[in-house]
Amino acid sequence: MNKKINNTGTLEDLKEEFFGKKGTKERLELEEGYINFKIGMMLQDERLKQGLTQQELADKVGTTKSYISKIENSVKEARISTLEKIVRYGFGGELEIKIKLN
Repeated sequence: MNKKINNTGTLEDLKEEFFGKKGTKERLELEEGYINFKIGMMLQDERLKQGLTQQELADKVGTTKSYISKIENSVKEARISTLEKIVRYGFGGELEIKIKLN
């Protein structure tokens, strides 16, 4: 991507400039990647707050350290069932899912 970044405008303007309008293939890939990144960062942040290593979290959840690492680093998408186990058994919380229709 060799486009020059325009310093004016909103984040939405930049996303449109570099990835197209909402609904295009490139834009959908960007949005999906961001969701996975955000989930990974949220899990990593909570794991660190609770003082757990990836191995300790994996042991609590019944998975591998490698899988936890891949989720945290957005290499692999986590299934909802896995997220639920991480939140419930790893962190002692409850997973809530919200669907918003436009």
